[in-house]
Amino acid sequence: MKYDEFAFVNQQLADMLTSDIPLEGALRQLSATMRQGKLRSELSLLEADLSKGVSLADALKPRHLPEFYLRMIQVGVQSNDLPGMLTMLANYYERLNSIWARLKGLMVYPLIVLFASLGLSVLIAFIFSSMFEELNAGMKNNYYSPSLPSPISVMIRTWTPTILLALVLGTVIVAWLLRPCRRWLRWRLPGFKEASLSNLASSCGVMLKGGADLNSSLNLVRELEQGTPAGRELALWQKRLADGHQEISSVTAQAKAFPGLFVWLISSSKGDLVSGFMRAAEIYYNRAIYRIDMLLYAALPVAVLVLGLMIVGQVLPLMRLLIGYMDVLGQVDVPPPSPGD
Repeated sequence: MKYDEFAFVNQQLADMLTSDIPLEGALRQLSATMRQGKLRSELSLLEADLSKGVSLADALKPRHLPEFYLRMIQVGVQSNDLPGMLTMLANYYERLNSIWARLKGLMVYPLIVLFASLGLSVLIAFIFSSMFEELNAGMKNNYYSPSLPSPISVMIRTWTPTILLALVLGTVIVAWLLRPCRRWLRWRLPGFKEASLSNLASSCGVMLKGGADLNSSLNLVRELEQGTPAGRELALWQKRLADGHQEISSVTAQAKAFPGLFVWLISSSKGDLVSGFMRAAEIYYNRAIYRIDMLLYAALPVAVLVLGLMIVGQVLPLMRLLIGYMDVLGQVDVPPPSPGD
């Protein structure tokens, strides 16, 4: 689901509800103006259920929408301020779209380099293997030099870089497709980690602002971050809350998964947890944008340099091997030894 479209839909819904348009009518009008897609289908089904008299809570249960979004809508209904919650969600997903669009752009460069390098490597290996095959065929009966490598050795030298590059590309693709790997990388790569911290703080801030308590907010974010270092740290925070710790500084003490600045921003909020989490979200959002932009500016020249080094690293050894063949061709014919010698 596209975050920018989702943010726009929620903002439109909030404006319509503020104008005293019923939720069913607002959903109907929005669905009529949207293009065909998953989001439109889900909103149309939601509107159909509401028109039949189904409660909003029950109508939301079968909908394939983000878990965080569904929970927050329920919080908005319970606090009797659905338009305000929709506005907060619109801002939340707009910011999420801004940062993840940059991250996706950052991931494109390495993939382009790997695909381009693999394509060039295959082309180079094919050209040189064809040349060596023809040279071996021509020299088989006319030339003999024990210094020349065997055809199998030549084939190994020619195709090994291509095979290694294909393995690297395959590893990157598999790591991205596997959800546990994505979660692990998201909390360790520069830019991605700051984006994750901003998203986590923003999620807690939105829930607290909507009327949820700290334990409920941490519980939802922990479920969304299950299997990550942040998820395990949040479980510890919840345990401390259950043990009776009241001060946020004692709840977040000796945090390992979160940077010291992140914990300090929350702990120094002096009881105003909403402003503490929102301040942390803002700071790490700006830091993520800065780091991603810096990496994007450096990605193109670095990608070109890496691509050039890969090509040179594959071509030079093959050129030396080809020069060895040329040297043999320039020598006087030496008949190969007979089997009886």
